[in-house]
Formats: sequence, C-alpha cells, structure tokens
Amino acid sequence: MPEHLRKIRSISADPLEGKGREPWLLRVRHRLYIILEAGKTSDLPSLIFDIFMMSLICANIVIFAMETVEEFSAENRNWIGYFNTISILIFTIEYVVRLWVCIEFPLLRPASPLQARFIWAKTPYMLLDLLVILPFYLGFFFTIDLRVLRIFRLLRFLKLIRFSPALTTLGRVIVNEARALLGAMVIMLGLLLCAATLIHWVEGDVQAEAFGSIPLSMWWALSTLTTVGYGDVVPITVAGRIVGGVVMVLGLGMFALPVAILSSSFAQEIHRREFVVSWGMLARVPLFQGLTPLALGELLDLLQSQIAQRGTVIGHEGERADGMYFIVLGRADVMFPDFTMELHEGEFFGEGALLNHEVRTASIVAKTRCHLLRLPVRDFEHFIARNPAVHETILRVAEERRLLREEQSSGRPTDALAQELVDEKSRETKEEQGE
Repeated sequence: MPEHLRKIRSISADPLEGKGREPWLLRVRHRLYIILEAGKTSDLPSLIFDIFMMSLICANIVIFAMETVEEFSAENRNWIGYFNTISILIFTIEYVVRLWVCIEFPLLRPASPLQARFIWAKTPYMLLDLLVILPFYLGFFFTIDLRVLRIFRLLRFLKLIRFSPALTTLGRVIVNEARALLGAMVIMLGLLLCAATLIHWVEGDVQAEAFGSIPLSMWWALSTLTTVGYGDVVPITVAGRIVGGVVMVLGLGMFALPVAILSSSFAQEIHRREFVVSWGMLARVPLFQGLTPLALGELLDLLQSQIAQRGTVIGHEGERADGMYFIVLGRADVMFPDFTMELHEGEFFGEGALLNHEVRTASIVAKTRCHLLRLPVRDFEHFIARNPAVHETILRVAEERRLLREEQSSGRPTDALAQELVDEKSRETKEEQGE
C-alpha cells in the first residue's frame, strides 16, 4: 500500500464504527472517499474517475458551444437533451456521494455526521457543484428562461478546477496576491482615467462625437492602453497624437503588471511545493536524520531532476552506484536475483552508494514514467568535505544502522537495500492484516 494511503487510512477511522453500521458499508464509504477526495496519482481508480469527470465536463462545454449552431442544434435536439440529462444525473450522484463520504475527512471527525455534511456543503467546491445541478431541478417547479439555464450550464466548466492541480494552484495564487492585484487594478484605473481626461481636453472640441466627454474618451483610452488599438477612434491633432503615443508606452508597462504578478507568484508557488516535497523526502532518509535544517537545505541544492520513461533501466545490477535516487512521481521495480519489489512515490534507493561506493546488487527499472531526484556521489562527497561535522553525524548514523541490521539479519537479506525494502513491505503487510 502506498505511504500516503497508509497515512490516510490510519487517521481516517470512522466515527460511526460499532454503531450498527455494516462493516462493508464502512469500507465502501472509505474507498469512495479515497477515490473522490483523497486519491493520488498512484491510485488507479481515482485517476480513472478524474479523467472521466474531466472528459464529461469538456464534452458539456463543447455541446454548450455547438448548440448555438442552428443546423447542429436542429438535427441533434433529442440527442443533446439526453446528454444533458445524463450529465446532470452523473453530477448529482457525484454531489450526493461527496456529501456522504465527507465524514471520513479527518478535520470533520469531531462533528456529528449531520454537522459535518452541512459544513462540507458550504465549501466553495460543493457550492459550485450545487449551482451546476440546481437550475435543472428548479426547472420542474418554476418557469425559467432557457437562456438562463444555458448560462448556468457554463458553470460546469468551473468544475474542472476541482480536478486540475494547476487550476487549483492558480486560484491559490490569485488569493495570495489579492492585495497586489488590487493595487495594480487601482493604478490601471487611475491611468485609464488620466488618459481619458487628457485626450478629452485635447480632442474634445475637434471630435465631439468620440471625445466629447471623459466617459466617451475611456473607450479610446482602454483600447490604447491595452495595445489593442481597434482604430475606430483615433486622434487627429498633433497634441492628440502625442498624448496617444505616451499612453501607448505607459500601457505596455502598467497593463502588463498583473500578468507579471501572477506569473512570478505562480512560479514561486510551484517551487515552494517542490521544495516541501524534496525536503520531506530528504528528511525521511535515515542517513540524514540528525542533520541541521541548514545542512538539509544545502543538500536540496545538490538534487538533480531526472525523467525516466517506462521501461528505462535506472540502475544496472553489478555496476558501481553513481548516486542516490528519490521517486517524486511514478513507480519503479527493484529486481533482485531471487525476487522483485516495487517502489512508490516518496521512496528512495541507493543510500549506500553515498558512503561505501557499493556495487548495485539489483537492477532498478521504471515501471511507469518516473520523475526522479538524483543526489550524485561526487556532489555529496564535495558537500561532506565542506562540512566535517555533518560527515561525522552521517558516519555515526550509518554505523548505528549497520549494527542494527547485523543484529536483525538472521535468515533475512544481507543487502542493505533489500533489507530496507523487506522491512517496509513487512510493515505494510502487518498493517493490512490488522485492518
């Protein structure tokens, strides 16, 4: 079982267990919670569900647009109606199931089931899901203009936010940079007002129909500041053209300000997330336990990103190990002569290469497309040469672990990597049996 599922399973004990509910129903609810709310890339049913829902949402948007084509709408009116009804039923089932399984969410555990579902129903994602399906059912009780219903159908596009990590990140960036974006909007509005006022003073008497007032002049100012320049209204005096040139130059910088804010913040958010993931993986390595945050931060700078396609041999049996690897995304098989074990996201291999220059006793093959972080042996040696205290700490931890393995190695693999994997898999088996 992947580590993230073990963590979820360990903290998601059902508060209603033992109160007359059938165990199979509890298992079903927990599994649905994993698929709908807590699934990761390594959880295949969750991935299939996300792809299906994203495809359904995109199909709804395509149908929404094609309905405006009279020929298509007339020829496929019945088919479109059936498709919309089936879509609403699927979205409704999704909404109801999400409400049912939300009590598995750890933060809602102290509340009663009714309170937990009420709290969950008020979250932004659930309110959006409700807005998508509610107009369809209200149409059975109230007379609603079909054009209004079509507008609400466009909200289905926003459901993609739930299934897209990139859109979720972008939403978080907008919220985090709300004050900076508001400041940029104030500057842009001020610049728009100044440009409209100047062109009104200069061109108002010459072209009263276009620049006779500041509100009329704002159309020209907006199209010029955004560098769109429709050309439907242009200054004809020398002074007006000078004002127009200045406004164009100012628009290039000021109206690009929100884009710069969003792009830089988006990049920082991605780097911050990668930093947290990388830090967490480094901190889990027994060899690095006891290192200071400063030393771990310096090690982070040594990590090299690497992509291994499915079937790629990351390390060959018998070759001298060139570094330690961390699996950020994907799965890899460690193929020993007698058995094969699978590594998941967040796991690592090649720890012994950093100190002992060990020869690999197994081949490591990418089972899926893998995103890896590699800590080269040469860079690590330079690092410990610059930090003698860190070197001593690592050597002490390595020696303690070697002695511990020798005490526990009776009848078990003597290879360090094999020993670590066997210990990990045995812990997983015990946890699953205990469930």
